[in-house]
Amino acid sequence: MAGHGAEQHPHGADRLCEAGDRVYSRAVRRGRVPRRDAEPVPCLLELALLHPDPDDMDWLVPTSPQEVMTRLLRGMYDEVSANQRRVGSAVAAVEWYAGLGRQVRPAPSAGEGSAIRVLDGLARIQAAMDEATEACTTEVLTVQPGGIRREAELSEGLHRALALRGRGVRMRDLYTHVARHGQGLLTYLEIMGDAVEARTLDEVIDRLILFDRTVAFVPANSDRTMALELRHPALVAYLVTVFERLWRLAIPLTAPLPDTGIEGISHREQSIAALLAEGHQDAVIAERLGISVRTCRAHIARLSETLGAASRTQLGVRIAQAGLDGPPRATASPTLSGPARESRTAR
Repeated sequence: MAGHGAEQHPHGADRLCEAGDRVYSRAVRRGRVPRRDAEPVPCLLELALLHPDPDDMDWLVPTSPQEVMTRLLRGMYDEVSANQRRVGSAVAAVEWYAGLGRQVRPAPSAGEGSAIRVLDGLARIQAAMDEATEACTTEVLTVQPGGIRREAELSEGLHRALALRGRGVRMRDLYTHVARHGQGLLTYLEIMGDAVEARTLDEVIDRLILFDRTVAFVPANSDRTMALELRHPALVAYLVTVFERLWRLAIPLTAPLPDTGIEGISHREQSIAALLAEGHQDAVIAERLGISVRTCRAHIARLSETLGAASRTQLGVRIAQAGLDGPPRATASPTLSGPARESRTAR
């Protein structure tokens, strides 16, 4: 229908236009709608929310809301995975260029010497962090991988956090879901009050700290005894974009983790199942989810028992049959039913 193309419906299935919402809701309630009802909203056909009834082409039937939800969650999962890969590539490239910079010392020009600085040793890292904290006036964004935060780690940076709070600086922290089970983090958040907002994800990228969207700190080696201080506007802007996308997908610490919709399988076990389906080893899965290898294997054993698998090969088959080989979903698999809620320990 002329004049009603996709250019007038610049949205996805996650945010329907008002007319599309009405027609799709009516189709779900009634089971189908006349094709003429959907002519003013071609977005519903373009987004595959409506499709022709094979028994009568003059009618359109809706895609089930459960299938739409699964499609949206898979899209978000793919976006997070792509962002994580891009960040990993960017950090690797930065490390490579930093290594070249240590071998050849060019004459200073155009401020390049301060755009990327290698901080060698914990004392230098601490000093640079203190300097950035003192200069910060509006916002701190952090990504904290590694599962449960030890109280010693939180206490180490508490003086900086309290100084920021005293100046009215807003802080947002991203953790893995496992961090919800640590009393140290809950105590830290109670001390900081409304100055800090925390959210969690199944997986996060490596450690990242951003001050006022002008300077970022990332690890430069595996044991974190070296760090990169980044002040290049393009690099910092890229890292801010990655953080904001992860933040939108994360779950507030004050909210419970979503049900898996599968009896006997927790949210964490659903994440482990998806990583097993991707072919990852136990140690890799444990590191990505911020848990110990021993805990990871205990969850795998429970998965095997729940799904009735006698071997790892059979477990892979059962994971696929149960629909657990993709991202966590909000609906139940057709082969298993019943709600299962992971215990909530966060405040």
